[in-house]
Amino acid sequence: MTELERKVMNIDPPSEFRDRIASIDDSGKRKWVFPLKPAGRFYRARIWVSYLLLAIMFSGPFLTINGRPVLLLNILERKFIILGMAFWPQDSYIFVLATLAFIVGIILFTVLYGRLFCGWACPQTIFMEMVFRRIEYLIDGNANKQRKLAKQAWNIEKILKRFLKHGIFFGFSFIIGNTLLAYIIGIDELFNIILDPVSEHVTGFSIMLLFSGMFYFIYASFREQVCTQVCPYGRFQSVLLDDKSIVVGYDFVRGEKRGNPKKNSLDTFGDCIDCHQCVHVCPTGIDIRNGTQLECINCTACIDACDSVMTRVKKPIGLIRYASHTEILTGAKDRMDFRNIGYSAILFALVFFFFFLLMTRSDVETTILRSYGTLYQELENKHYTNLYSVKVLNKTFDEMPIRLELLEPKGDLNIVGKTLVVPSQDITEGAFFVDLKGRFLTGTETKIKIAVYSNEHLLETLKTSFSGPRN
Repeated sequence: MTELERKVMNIDPPSEFRDRIASIDDSGKRKWVFPLKPAGRFYRARIWVSYLLLAIMFSGPFLTINGRPVLLLNILERKFIILGMAFWPQDSYIFVLATLAFIVGIILFTVLYGRLFCGWACPQTIFMEMVFRRIEYLIDGNANKQRKLAKQAWNIEKILKRFLKHGIFFGFSFIIGNTLLAYIIGIDELFNIILDPVSEHVTGFSIMLLFSGMFYFIYASFREQVCTQVCPYGRFQSVLLDDKSIVVGYDFVRGEKRGNPKKNSLDTFGDCIDCHQCVHVCPTGIDIRNGTQLECINCTACIDACDSVMTRVKKPIGLIRYASHTEILTGAKDRMDFRNIGYSAILFALVFFFFFLLMTRSDVETTILRSYGTLYQELENKHYTNLYSVKVLNKTFDEMPIRLELLEPKGDLNIVGKTLVVPSQDITEGAFFVDLKGRFLTGTETKIKIAVYSNEHLLETLKTSFSGPRN
């Protein structure tokens, strides 16, 4: 921010107003944040979005596709199911590409739209603001009543409210922790841990309590500190945002100089009446009028609060709104410039590429290698054979008979032993001979092509080499 803009905004130098995060006092101790309960069009929209996402999350472990979970991330057993499809460590390239796409996507999304994800879709924000904070408003009351309750001596009222609130907090934490645990071990195994004696599932029960205790600590005590001190995303935005990024911003051009013209009729003031409602409603305790800050999660509570005040004083809403710094300075409304269109196209391409890899992944993965340490065998009538080992990974949930066929050049392929049958989600190994006539050999190494079939369905085609004598 330039010195000219700072003078327009009537803001003190950064060393005075940004030498610490908003939830830390002069002595370095934490200041407990008691935000006012938000109300307004954005808050109502966030409620519907949050409840939709919560419904998807809590119903996820129970949803199945062809009898299989929609999502299972069993890291311990290296068993992953996404959209009913099983994934193995051999599919790690998909996850690597997905991770890269996710990182690039975050960068591009933040450059364009700021911390929109934090305010509307981040689990921390949704649980804190739409679940636990609403329970707190219901039991303890609004911000002023919460401050009063925190300061008053322990009595029957305070004990009952604290016991009720924290009991409900732990209950919801237990539900959240177990829901996430179900995505790791599966809903059936989770029910076994819950219903069977504790002695039969000591490890699983301990993990269950650990998950529940962790979420209880986060939402009952740590709260906004997750966003301001732990989550790196807020610090990333300082290097990702630019003047064209769309963020929750205060229109300092329209709002300054702050003050109430009714009390100071001789001075000229902007639209901001300095009511501090945007500060009182902020869940991280910042003043959005000081500009974009790492604590701002773009939750839009300040927008609703300011719009309400502007409506009461009969001034246009939007003093605090979604806008870029350039838009506030120049008043330009055209946001879809070439850069925004290009970045959005890249985001779409990354998502499309990920789902393309996901949907085109093969059901099996076959590895064919010439047996180590063996040479070609010369038979009668200038026939030559090579011994190969084959390993077939079945990524599906059905047993799969495997048939190998030599496509190029013309010759015979003979399986050693019984026919290959791969159990569901398992690996089968075998061996086979390839018999070629001498006239088809092209030297010491001849390229051959082998098809892999299951019930006459071509699964994949592989290439390898055939060892032969020198011509």
